[in-house]
Amino acid sequence: MQILLLVFAVVGFLTGYLMGSFQMMMLVYAGGVVLTTLVTVPNWPWFNRHPLKWLDPIEAEKHPKPQKQQQPVSSKKKGSKAK
Repeated sequence: MQILLLVFAVVGFLTGYLMGSFQMMMLVYAGGVVLTTLVTVPNWPWFNRHPLKWLDPIEAEKHPKPQKQQQPVSSKKKGSKAK
């Protein structure tokens, strides 16, 4: 989706620049947004060719999330001078 939008933005800008028409630039870009929407929004069959296997919620509860390792707090004092 992002690649298509970027391509249509560049094509629209170049078309508008070469023709000297802001309206043409916007029409080309708007057409690209509509085409990108038609390609990416519907649930096309080729999007589901290789579905991901997710864990069931019950199985996920059996496997706890890894916890972050906490760094030990340093007890060094900065700049303390003895008199």
